[in-house]
Amino acid sequence: MRTISLSETSVREVNRQLHDQTAELAEAQWRITDPEGRHALACGLDQTLEVEIDGHAGYYCAGMNQKARVTINGMAGVGVAENMMSGQVRVKGNASQSAGATAHGGLLVVEGDASARCGISMKGVDIVVGGSVGHLSAFMGQAGRLVVCGDAGEALGDSIYEARLYVRGSVKSLGADCVEKAMRDEHLAELRDLLDAAGIDARAEDFRRYGSARELYNFKVDNADEY
Repeated sequence: MRTISLSETSVREVNRQLHDQTAELAEAQWRITDPEGRHALACGLDQTLEVEIDGHAGYYCAGMNQKARVTINGMAGVGVAENMMSGQVRVKGNASQSAGATAHGGLLVVEGDASARCGISMKGVDIVVGGSVGHLSAFMGQAGRLVVCGDAGEALGDSIYEARLYVRGSVKSLGADCVEKAMRDEHLAELRDLLDAAGIDARAEDFRRYGSARELYNFKVDNADEY
C-alpha cells in the first residue's frame, strides 16, 4: 500500500497520482494521511483502486467515482460521492449535506448520520445510512435505493420518481407525492442484500418502505400547489 501525507503533498498532486493509475494499474492500494478536511480528495477515479483516507474529508470527496473503493476514516463534508457512477464509497463517521447527490450507480455507505438532502436527485445509486438523515432526503429521487437505519427528517422523498426508500425509524414528514408502500417479500430480499453489502447488522422486517404515488409525473392544474 502506498502512503501519501497531505501535510507534505498537495491535493492536486495526490489526485494526479491516483489518476495516473487509469492508464496502467501499477499501484492498486493507497492510503492518504493528514487530510484535515481538504476538499475534492480522490475525485474522478476511473480504476479499481482501494483508497483509504485517514481522517476527515472536506467537500466532494470521491465525487464522480467509477470502479474505485474509497474509505473515509472520519467525517465527510458536503457532496461526498456526488455523481458517483460505480464502485463503493464508505464514510466511517457522519456525512454533511447532499451525500450521494445525483449519483448514477455504486454503493455509498455512511456508518453514522447524514445531513439534509441525502440522495438528492439520485439516479441509480444505492445509499445505506447507519444512522439518521436530515430533511429533503431523496428529493427528486429518480432511481436507486436509500436505506436509513435511523430516523428521517422532514419532506422525505419530496417529488420522488422511482427511487425506493427504506426507513427503520420514524419519519418526521413525507414530501409531495411520497407515500408509504407495502413491504413485500421481494423488497425484504432486496433490503437484506443491501444491508449485507453495507455490512450493517439490522433486520429487514423492522423497516418500512416509501415511494412515489405517481400523481405528479404529469402536470395537472389541480395539483399546482404541490409543485
